Amino acid sequence: QVQLVESGGGLVQAGESLRLSCAASGSIFSISTMGWYRQAPGKQRESVAVISSGGSTSYADSVKGRFTISRDNAKNTVNLQMNSLKPEDTAVYYCHIQARWGLSSDYVSYWGKGTLVTVSS
Repeated sequence: QVQLVESGGGLVQAGESLRLSCAASGSIFSISTMGWYRQAPGKQRESVAVISSGGSTSYADSVKGRFTISRDNAKNTVNLQMNSLKPEDTAVYYCHIQARWGLSSDYVSYWGKGTLVTVSS
């Protein structure tokens, strides 16, 4: 079993910054991709930023230049530094990983429970 624990959400004003963190624990042999997704009220969940095991990153166009994703492979953590936040960034942010418990096992998707980010104008 794998658990993801997110932290760092909260209420900020437009233009301010927040840092989200996610720690993975449990039966983990290796993790491939790690990422952050978000879901705003009444909208579908969307990808915000993803980072590969080798450190390659990709971002949604709406956050490029403002958000930075990073990971610590030794600690099985992934972070999202969010700068210049806008009201439209308001959403529940979910951590996501693809992990396997053994060398011969398949990668499985795991989701955190989400952390709320609210940006006031």
